Amino acid sequence: MPLHPPAPAMIVRAMSTLLSLGHGYSARALARRLVLQGWRVIGTTRSQAKAEVLRAEGVEPLLWPADLGPALLDATHVLCSAAPDAEGDPFLRAAPRIAQSKAVWVGYLSTTGVYGDHQGGWVDETTPLTPQSDRGRQRVLAESQWLATGLPLHIFRLAGIYGPGRGPFEKVRDGTARRIMKPGQIFSRIHVDDIAQVLEASIRHPNPGTAYNVCDDNPCPPQDVIAHAAQLLGLPEPPAVSFDAIKHTMTPMALGFYQESKRVRNDRIKTELGVRLLYPDYPQGLAALLRDEG
Repeated sequence: MPLHPPAPAMIVRAMSTLLSLGHGYSARALARRLVLQGWRVIGTTRSQAKAEVLRAEGVEPLLWPADLGPALLDATHVLCSAAPDAEGDPFLRAAPRIAQSKAVWVGYLSTTGVYGDHQGGWVDETTPLTPQSDRGRQRVLAESQWLATGLPLHIFRLAGIYGPGRGPFEKVRDGTARRIMKPGQIFSRIHVDDIAQVLEASIRHPNPGTAYNVCDDNPCPPQDVIAHAAQLLGLPEPPAVSFDAIKHTMTPMALGFYQESKRVRNDRIKTELGVRLLYPDYPQGLAALLRDEG
């Protein structure tokens, strides 16, 4: 697989400012790292309650919709993690002056869903984008819109995200977890702390125009993860159910996941960015979540 040569490390200024558009779960993990290093982080949110939570985490909340002008003037770095819609990225549509930003690094959080279904085969960043779900098609559109701005863009295609508050343990404990069986189904996943370290590594080793797959080393059937979570808790394996028997009850997002099967390569984050995953597979990631729960 062709890879970009390692880029030289950027010296990040002490007073660097990150403007985080749609400051959600993954962006908050990055912010925790940057705030400790003295960064100023401005994060948009639609909720006053969430604004107070962000303030407590050292992030300056910006209630959206808002005038982004002052924040854009100060921002040395911009990250967008907002979900797109049928018209693409909502921030570019609502605030076209983003394209005039003088930021030295811009990141966009996309999804491995842009590759579509490969029947369990491998994909990498050179694989053509052939999305089959509305969600995947919207992400491809948003990626193209961000690229068209001419900003120093880096695209991060995230696999299924898990981490604190987003693990399988609660459903296993309360008896609502199921092992959904679909022959040949393979997912890739990533711990949120590894997303954060990939983003930080890209900030320090920028290579505008590059896309990165952000996933661990262990694509596997989703039912294996549920079974392992039960084992860690010392509980019986959740019941196995056929995908065909329950697909009519699934949310559109869950259904989209099960309609696509692929193994995602992550070589580029290691070769170009020098990332060493904190949690290279789900057994290590789930064990850490359980330890963190105390």
